[in-house]
Amino acid sequence: MILASLADSSTIEAAHPRFKAAFDFIRTSDLLAMPLGKVAIDGENIFAIISHVEAKTAEEAILETHKKYIDIQIPLSTYERYGWKCTQELKNIAKPYNEQDDYALFADRPSTIVKAELGEFVIFFPSDAHAPCIGEGTIKKVVIKIAV
Repeated sequence: MILASLADSSTIEAAHPRFKAAFDFIRTSDLLAMPLGKVAIDGENIFAIISHVEAKTAEEAILETHKKYIDIQIPLSTYERYGWKCTQELKNIAKPYNEQDDYALFADRPSTIVKAELGEFVIFFPSDAHAPCIGEGTIKKVVIKIAV
């Protein structure tokens, strides 16, 4: 997992061959003005999902994992908290892996909670189980999905 400022995103671009294209899209797009839904960046290799989500409490949030995609999650309207736990430590499957939708859900509790403020982002790799959407009210956010 990486938590950083969007102003520092160029320092992370070398971590994956598709990160530069993803951060170029982030830097050159008016994400707040974009309509909700999926936005193609590089076909199924890189795409964005813009959404409004009702925030949950940390107790309500459920850990999810992905195998095919890395997530770059950016809150757009207010802060967002995320639960985190290493996937190797997960023990309680709530929903088995769905290959088509690339996710599994786990009933384990996160080992830590991180907070992304406006202007910050979080990157979750396949080794990072994460419980997004922890906060208050409605959160407008973008998730950039990057094929591993």
